[in-house]
Amino acid sequence: MEREIAQSLLKIGAVFLRPDAPFTWASGIKSPVYCDNRLTLSYPEVRTQIAEGLAATVRRHYPGCAGLFGTATAGIAHAAITAHIMALPMGYVRAGEKDHGRGGKVEGRVTPGQKVVVVEDLISTAGSAVDSVATLRAAGAEVLGVVSIFTYGMAKGVARLAEAGVENHSLCTFDTLAAVAAEGGYIPEADIARLMAFRDAPEDDGWRRL
Repeated sequence: MEREIAQSLLKIGAVFLRPDAPFTWASGIKSPVYCDNRLTLSYPEVRTQIAEGLAATVRRHYPGCAGLFGTATAGIAHAAITAHIMALPMGYVRAGEKDHGRGGKVEGRVTPGQKVVVVEDLISTAGSAVDSVATLRAAGAEVLGVVSIFTYGMAKGVARLAEAGVENHSLCTFDTLAAVAAEGGYIPEADIARLMAFRDAPEDDGWRRL
């Protein structure tokens, strides 16, 4: 399934690999990869493939799950579709508290002790996933873990998840994506080393000189 997801992301342009003309992230980091999983929502076959993959991942790793909560904003739609497939309650976690109504960051009903799983589209530094887990825990939920479409596997993200006691399972990893991209002719095989160097030290642009 991981290779199939990678192929789908590359085919529809949800992931661009451009080592020779890197993208600039909001943080200022120069990146050879740009990932926009929101695009998957525009392709019904890929959208379904992802939702079924997320559902299978939840069933395999979190069999006691009694609700799914998406991260704002990219995880919301995927959480809703997956929850529909699994016939589970669904909600989402806002990036910030509302300044009207009852306030708060959680949309949807959370009951004390409810076993829930967070749905995220992308794990890089894991900030939004960890924040969402903390919010749900504060609301009384028992967060079993996170499922996501794609992960870079960056050391900062891995460490942050570990520090928060959060387990993540992704449908596709950066390593697999790079390998599939080379096999499919999206990048030269020699660029895999540059991609891996970026993943291991994204703040260091030494990968551009390999």
